[in-house]
Amino acid sequence: MADIVLEDLSKVYPDGTTAVSSLDLEVGDGEFLVLVGPSGCGKTTALRMVAGLEEISGGKVSIGDRVVNDVAPKDRDIAMVFQNYALYPHLTVRQNMAFGLKLRKVAGDEVDRRVEQAARILGLDQLLDRKPRNLSGGQRQRVAMGRAIVREPQAFLMDEPLSNLDAKLRVQMRAEIARIQRHLEVTTLYVTHDQIEAMTMGDRVAVMRKGELQQVDAPQVLYDRPVNVFVAGFIGSPAMNLLQGALADDGQGGISVAIGDQRLALGADLAAQPAVRAAVGGGVVVGIRPEDLEDASLAGAAPEGRRLQAVADLVEQMGSEAYVHFRLDAPPVRTDDTKELADDLGLEDPQALEPGTGQSSTAAVARVGPRTVAAKGHAVELVVDTDRLHLFDIHTGLAIRGDGPPADGGERPPPAPPDNPQEDAP
Repeated sequence: MADIVLEDLSKVYPDGTTAVSSLDLEVGDGEFLVLVGPSGCGKTTALRMVAGLEEISGGKVSIGDRVVNDVAPKDRDIAMVFQNYALYPHLTVRQNMAFGLKLRKVAGDEVDRRVEQAARILGLDQLLDRKPRNLSGGQRQRVAMGRAIVREPQAFLMDEPLSNLDAKLRVQMRAEIARIQRHLEVTTLYVTHDQIEAMTMGDRVAVMRKGELQQVDAPQVLYDRPVNVFVAGFIGSPAMNLLQGALADDGQGGISVAIGDQRLALGADLAAQPAVRAAVGGGVVVGIRPEDLEDASLAGAAPEGRRLQAVADLVEQMGSEAYVHFRLDAPPVRTDDTKELADDLGLEDPQALEPGTGQSSTAAVARVGPRTVAAKGHAVELVVDTDRLHLFDIHTGLAIRGDGPPADGGERPPPAPPDNPQEDAP
């Protein structure tokens, strides 16, 4: 096994387009690291530079104790798994899995041993004599995995291997891939656009945006402590609600945040942070996870500073929970970050006007209990867990908190300022 180290890695195309910029990243020996981000963020380009399929413009790639910048792909001792399987249709499963080994003139007995061992790990024992046309999508992907496993490489590189599968198969296969990787303990760099895949599979997750690394950490840390607005909005489903607000001293030693004409009292721990106290009097971006909102009819009584009044636009019953969609009269957050997040989801510009009023508002969603009484077009009162609010600088998009640098130890890249800084406070 071996680690993979990217140092100041860059890719600039002849037309001047920068696909990857000064990327520093280390995948530990035996680690499963997922590289995630919107389409075009540079994650696949970075993977291809590690594989040797893309020329490096700057920096270096090391696999184990070797710098491999000038090493041919076939000599890097890595195995790739692609999204399109790339199986030979005229060969059986056994022959597909053995093909690379025979090219390397591995002895026949050793080829048979490796193929049969990989087939047992992948549950392909009974399918070795079938051809790809007689296999399901999930089985074909397992064959592609088997072809990589028999190589016994130092590292696996996986480029969106589940993107061609239907939703149910993706759930099954992501658990299968994670299980296999932990069984083999092979260093793995996995690229995906799907943040749910990233969160459920990776030992650590690295989030990229426009060729730059935003944050890398354990999945739960990314979720609980995003370093900026982009990471906060990208990680999580449904996405974090992002609202414009203004911090104020409540005159009793606490801090409140105004969202439109409503106010929330910050939790004591959040209000005590020096960085938060220093931001009092200015505009902020307020982040609220959907699960940190609950229907007041289910949550019971709550203080005034923990409640929001809204009108439900839509209620989606999911069986074990419900999603209540609503709007607040706070102006939407409009930065390059939020525009990119909206584009990635196929949404329109986040600026919205209430019909017939000319007033801006922001769409939000609450993940509430399935017994909610919320109904489309009716008023709903929501209880907010104000101990779990997220606050971000409205100009830089960086998290406002007093716990030092981001968890990966690097600098936080500042997003572009808002389009409408005059709306710092509602």
